[in-house]
Amino acid sequence: MSYKGKYTPQNIPKYKGDWKNIVHRSMWERQIMKYLDENPAVIEWSSEELIIPYYDPVTNRQRRYFPDFYVKVQRPDGTIREYLWEVKPHKESVQPVLTESATKAQKRRYAMAVRTYATNAAKWKAAREICERKGWTFH
Repeated sequence: MSYKGKYTPQNIPKYKGDWKNIVHRSMWERQIMKYLDENPAVIEWSSEELIIPYYDPVTNRQRRYFPDFYVKVQRPDGTIREYLWEVKPHKESVQPVLTESATKAQKRRYAMAVRTYATNAAKWKAAREICERKGWTFH
């Protein structure tokens, strides 16, 4: 079942980018969009508007990564913080493990999980480096 759709913000001035073309690829992303749009502490936000180059070790190519969210927040003490957020299932954020008794099907799933994890790790490394340079935080 696909949960892909378009999101139309209620607070258009808060959205940084093309507010007419905001796409969510999961219900998690949609819920976060609604939260960012409605939260008064959020000064600015965008979805997949930022491009980060990275080297993909799976394809051995330079590629482009579009983090799910950029968020600019004013904290209760008045300070401004900026973040990049990525929304993924937990299983894609941890290194896969293969048991000795794995079946052929489990080995195939493991191989695919290893590729997914390697690509994600490369994207997130590039995102953390950008965030470090800009004084942002990556989640």
